[in-house]
Amino acid sequence: MSLHVVLKTRSFLGLLHPAERRASSSIAANKIFSDSKSAEFLAAAGTPSSIPRLNGLPEVIVTGRANVGKSTLLNAVLGRRSLLHTSKKPGRTQTLNFYRVGPPPGHLVLVDAPGYGSRGRPEWGELFDYYVQNRVELRRVYILFHARHGLNDVDRMMLSSLDEQCQASGGLKFTVQGIITKVDTLRDREAAKAIKSIQKDIFETAPTCLPPIVTSALEHPHFGVDQVRQSIVDACGLGQAEMKVFGPP
Repeated sequence: MSLHVVLKTRSFLGLLHPAERRASSSIAANKIFSDSKSAEFLAAAGTPSSIPRLNGLPEVIVTGRANVGKSTLLNAVLGRRSLLHTSKKPGRTQTLNFYRVGPPPGHLVLVDAPGYGSRGRPEWGELFDYYVQNRVELRRVYILFHARHGLNDVDRMMLSSLDEQCQASGGLKFTVQGIITKVDTLRDREAAKAIKSIQKDIFETAPTCLPPIVTSALEHPHFGVDQVRQSIVDACGLGQAEMKVFGPP
């Protein structure tokens, strides 16, 4: 019989050139998100006690100030037009909404959180905090920032809190990454200046935060959506290369 040795570990990825690691993650992301029709709403939770027990799939959660373009971005990431409801009225999302990526049993779960800020509610923040502090399946928290508006004091408070939790666990519980949205609302020169300013603000507020991904999801062609997908796959540990070594018969 042939000897089958399957290496699906991060140590193997460490042997790859960075470009090879990126290519491996990109291939995995394309595969995982390719079947957009299979993405499905699983559950909504309005209180800590109603947070569902799913099947142990890795999860990522996405938050941001109200009207930052969260639903539009997540629809683009999932390859759907209206799986998540979009609205010009801020505060549409009022519960933690869980979406499966991939056909059953799925590859991962994407969690859409209510927006925070002046239009947010205290109970939404309490629900988000409970989830982040207690969800063992959580792998990464994504926090969105509007390219035109940058960070305000509430953004910094949220980012700083997540950074402290990340540092306290040594990044073992979850990691944090920013996403800059609606970059298409700015002209090229304005966009470059705004992105640089936001990057600086994020790093000064939260040193552990991963470099932000720049996106535009309202108009076609989308920009940065593939990078978001790749980041999600990497965060969930699904972008690891598989190598099969066959021994002599």
